[in-house]
Amino acid sequence: MERQTGSRALVVAVALLLGVTGCSQTGPGGTGDGKGGTRAPGASASPSAPSGDDAKPTAGDVLPGMVSAAVARTQLAALKIGKPGTMAGYSRAKFTHWAEQGNKCDTREAVLKRDGEDVARDSECRASSGAWKSLYDGLEFNEASKLDIDHMVPLAEGWRSGAAGWDAARRKAFANDLTRPQLLAVSAASNRSKGDQSPDLWQPPDKASWCQYGRAWTTVKSHYELTVTEPEKAMLTTMIDTCAGS
Repeated sequence: MERQTGSRALVVAVALLLGVTGCSQTGPGGTGDGKGGTRAPGASASPSAPSGDDAKPTAGDVLPGMVSAAVARTQLAALKIGKPGTMAGYSRAKFTHWAEQGNKCDTREAVLKRDGEDVARDSECRASSGAWKSLYDGLEFNEASKLDIDHMVPLAEGWRSGAAGWDAARRKAFANDLTRPQLLAVSAASNRSKGDQSPDLWQPPDKASWCQYGRAWTTVKSHYELTVTEPEKAMLTTMIDTCAGS
């Protein structure tokens, strides 16, 4: 083979570099795996995925890791239909939370910081002041103590739809997921009203949140390969259909 000149080698190197970066681009709200964030059970998030305070929502959404309505519909169509599983053996303690996130902060404090405005912390990383708006009911707060950190797909619902068969590490990741739309700060009243119910049994009272709620729930179940029931899937479809231009 003929020896390449210096200029030709440089052109080839630049072309190769552009090809590599082009393959790693992520679509809006995606995770770069081409399936809206779905990975095989036990797989971990990409090392380059944001976490903690860096997992900021995209424009127009209050949750990180959101996908478009079109992608959410594709995810929903691919979810396996199943019957509600048993609660036998369930315990919240099997889903370790809140996990440490560094600098004395745990997952709860990371979500409060991410979801609030002008959030100040004390020396122990507790939110001492800030402003928050609860997605589910539109209520506004200035005290972190009046907020709960909700699991979009509740731990018990996760257990019933597949998490009963996971190992401890997988359950911990599910309970502390700061990359996907699994955690958010909401009013304590709305979180406790929701409990562990699926979308067919409980919907956010503020219907303006349904578009985000439906997409978020679907994305989380898609990533963790959890099942849905027929009534659950029907209500998720209704919620996603409220998205503008859907």
